[in-house]
Amino acid sequence: MGFGVSGSTAIIFLGILIASGTFYTAAAGNVEQISEARDGESEELLDRRNTAIDVTSVLYDESSSNLSIEVNNTGTTTLSVEGTSLLVNNSHVFPDTTSVDGDFQTDVWAAGQTLTLNVTNTSPPEDVKLVAENGIAASNSTVEVVS
Repeated sequence: MGFGVSGSTAIIFLGILIASGTFYTAAAGNVEQISEARDGESEELLDRRNTAIDVTSVLYDESSSNLSIEVNNTGTTTLSVEGTSLLVNNSHVFPDTTSVDGDFQTDVWAAGQTLTLNVTNTSPPEDVKLVAENGIAASNSTVEVVS
């Protein structure tokens, strides 16, 4: 064997080594991204399992056209007031005021606390639904109307 065969063999092995290194780097990056996505999905699932909300009171005052909704966070997940959506008669409604246990400034709705939402509404609603930021929902179709 001459130098040409040995040189060609060395070039081929060097090419295989470089290609393997590039392939390993790309594959390792993809595996890491998939692993991080699975971890994030598992945490979201745990949050959903630990979230429970209960619409305890829906009160409509005919004289002021004010709808007041009280919702208890009965789960163990701390929720965001801003991330919570209110549906009245299947229409998205932005509350005029929100408070958590009397605090009008907070965005934190912790376990065991009561969120109160006030909305000016023109007529008594038939259905009220509250949806937390992670998709857990609670509804109440029993509306107490006061004059």
